[in-house]
Amino acid sequence: MENSRGKVPVTEDVLFAPLAIAGLSHHDATVDLLEKFRFSDEEAFLERGRNRFHGIMLIQTCNRVEVLVHGDAESLRDLLEEEERYGFTIYSGTAALRHLLKVASGMDSMIVGEDQILGQLKKAMSTAQQVDTSSPLLELCINKAVHVGVEVRKRTQINRGAVSIGSAAVMLAEEQLGTLKGRHILVIGSGEMGMLVAQALAAKDLTAMYVANRTYERAVILAGKIGGKAVRLDELNRYLLLSDVVISCTSAPHAVIKRDELREVMKGRCWPLDGHPRPLILVDIAQPRDVEEGAEDIDGVVLFTIDSLRRINEMTMDGRRLEAEKARAYIEEELAQFIRLLNGKAADSALAILHRWAESIRMRERDKALGRLGTEDSRTCEVVDDLTRVLVSKLLSDVSVSIRSCAETGDLERAELIVAAITRGERICFRNEE
Repeated sequence: MENSRGKVPVTEDVLFAPLAIAGLSHHDATVDLLEKFRFSDEEAFLERGRNRFHGIMLIQTCNRVEVLVHGDAESLRDLLEEEERYGFTIYSGTAALRHLLKVASGMDSMIVGEDQILGQLKKAMSTAQQVDTSSPLLELCINKAVHVGVEVRKRTQINRGAVSIGSAAVMLAEEQLGTLKGRHILVIGSGEMGMLVAQALAAKDLTAMYVANRTYERAVILAGKIGGKAVRLDELNRYLLLSDVVISCTSAPHAVIKRDELREVMKGRCWPLDGHPRPLILVDIAQPRDVEEGAEDIDGVVLFTIDSLRRINEMTMDGRRLEAEKARAYIEEELAQFIRLLNGKAADSALAILHRWAESIRMRERDKALGRLGTEDSRTCEVVDDLTRVLVSKLLSDVSVSIRSCAETGDLERAELIVAAITRGERICFRNEE
């Protein structure tokens, strides 16, 4: 792991396949920094990285932006700095795999144990496949991570009492008002996060719930599911005027609640004899942000962002700390097995060289033997061919096991030297023996 301005350290990772992941998360960045680090056009970014790596994927959520590559950490750092992204953390080799498994298990989430990350990892893989920047290794890693994430939730209770970002936003609003009973709530956005928010609100005794979305038809569908009223986006200011709480979670690349328009809305929330408007609670959990910068300075506006949700996680985390330790132990077990699997695959190229060499000798000597026999009898040819094939298989069986075992246990150099000694007669000399 390293800061972007440092050198990638020499580690003792035993993962042969070049794998690296770099980015920012809620651990080391505010919502402002995350917003600046994001890639608004995911597909264009993946295409720019296509020729540098065997594969590249982009994972973007509300509280993390990370790039996963089938390639080396130095090249990944160069790419990000060329993209004018700084302050990121890089993991490579085993550390990258461990980090990916922790992310999928909800261990690294702002809301520990949340389930949405599994779908987000699958989406990252799907996008890379569509743009043709994926690779078999990256897909194997993502599928393994998702599998481990599902198993962690089955084997532990890490997601017991956990809340999603969406439901945490509802808890925050409820905490500010004491209760949501009898309140008017506006949800902007009807995607996955909007659904989570709406579901959390549906359990409250609200007077009214409004759902606004850029695509009105999607707002109608979500409103129908939770007994709310669909709102067109061009009617937004009217419903800002009516609402007590607004929770915004669109995927729009720009702000949907503009500062100047909000200032006018707040003037309409003033009582005739009162100089101050009725408070309006805005909870902006979108990335990039839905509420224009400076809105929090408007009289009567109380703005919360993703950064405000950290405390909600702490409130619900106490009962999950022991489960988190169980999850860590399981992740380490799976990590060790996964590394052996990947490293075993790294021996495939060395074994292919060995078997091609042996096959060429087998065919040459088989043909010589048949020539000396001076027969074209198909039965004789079949017997000689089978005999030579079995002999080669038997002779290579133990050495093949040894080569793969060397790779699995982190000694690919020894595996390659064994093959070189057999196929080219080279002397076996290991670094620590020179």
